[in-house]
Amino acid sequence: MNMAFQAVGIKREEVYIANVVKCRPPGNRNPEDDEAAACLDYLRNQVILVKPKIIVLLGSVALKNILGKEYGITKSRGIWVEKKGIKYMPTFHPAALLRDETKKIDFIQDLKKVIQELE
Repeated sequence: MNMAFQAVGIKREEVYIANVVKCRPPGNRNPEDDEAAACLDYLRNQVILVKPKIIVLLGSVALKNILGKEYGITKSRGIWVEKKGIKYMPTFHPAALLRDETKKIDFIQDLKKVIQELE
């Protein structure tokens, strides 16, 4: 992640990173719905405290748990969604970039949109 931030001119100290779940499920698998639901109030409180203008949703787990199950990362990535005064930018999870390097270009373009919006 730090290399991606550097590539678009973001300093790591300018970013707050939070996860949907607060502990990784066994085998580093994606969390099941009940596991994510158990942590969502904690995440909501983090958002209230931090008061972000923009939230970058990294991957399908974040996207579906924050914006809704009807969203898919392939169709949603790179498209702004605004809810309750916060702008959301869905994009690929960094692990997806390791599996498929062709996604890196879209990922960097999405981060550049975030930079443009902040300016």
